[in-house]
Amino acid sequence: MPEEGLPWLPREAILSYEEILRLARLFIGLGVRTIRLTGGEPLIRKGLPTLIRGLIAAEPSLDLSITTNGVFLRDQAAALASAGLKRINVSLDSLHPDRFERLVRRPGAMIDAILEGIREARRVGLSPVKVNCVVMRGINDDEIVDFVRRGRCEGFQVRFIEFMPLDAQGEWAMRDVVPGAEILARIQERFPVLPPTESGPEPATVYRFADGDGSVGIIASVTQPFCDHCNRVRITADGQLRTCLFSLKEFPLKDRLRSGATDAELQDFILASVWKKEPGHKINQPDFVKPERTMSAIGG
Repeated sequence: MPEEGLPWLPREAILSYEEILRLARLFIGLGVRTIRLTGGEPLIRKGLPTLIRGLIAAEPSLDLSITTNGVFLRDQAAALASAGLKRINVSLDSLHPDRFERLVRRPGAMIDAILEGIREARRVGLSPVKVNCVVMRGINDDEIVDFVRRGRCEGFQVRFIEFMPLDAQGEWAMRDVVPGAEILARIQERFPVLPPTESGPEPATVYRFADGDGSVGIIASVTQPFCDHCNRVRITADGQLRTCLFSLKEFPLKDRLRSGATDAELQDFILASVWKKEPGHKINQPDFVKPERTMSAIGG
């Protein structure tokens, strides 16, 4: 679902499945082995299992996942798993219906549908199932322990994410950020954790619970940036290549694609763009400039 006030793009403005598959094959040819389908909301696109099958056919060992708001997951989980999807992330920032309504401007009753979708995803074998929760001071930071308890009970890993300046309302302020260290301290008070496992390119620092009952992840992208080992790039729904969530420049991949560029020319363009990847996001620096696009328009 688009955020409040954001328009739907006409079909011709977004990449077709054929174009996505062509680009995926080019990136795979350049060494990419992890692809995540995000949004907006990927589950509203018709025929999504067809795209998943195509991606798996392009590279059977591909680490393919989806990030979704979970509203339609209950009805689609089985088809996604049958198509070859292995794991899934669900975005959910509150377990309280009234807060949920304020945050996403959708009925609070949707929480039940999302939780049912998570259960269905686990039932059909999607693993791991992770729940992404953006923590905002004074909004939902009192739910940290509740989320952990729910995850331990229902078998999903919660990943707490520091609030980043990509909100559609433009209301982000540093005072609203709950640092990852504080999130961890609150978890430790109720559910002791072991030292973190060694981190790789993944943004989350993962902590296993001392009693062996699952794990929790923390993405401290604001207070503890991991830019120095970030290896991610993003392609927006309308075909722009972005080398960072906070990029102020986009590379028009769709224009090259539709103007008749060969595979070799497209790969050269991709490589030249990636070489311009920013050294960091500058959130904590005085010259930080917020990108015009919000998270839902970029693909988180």
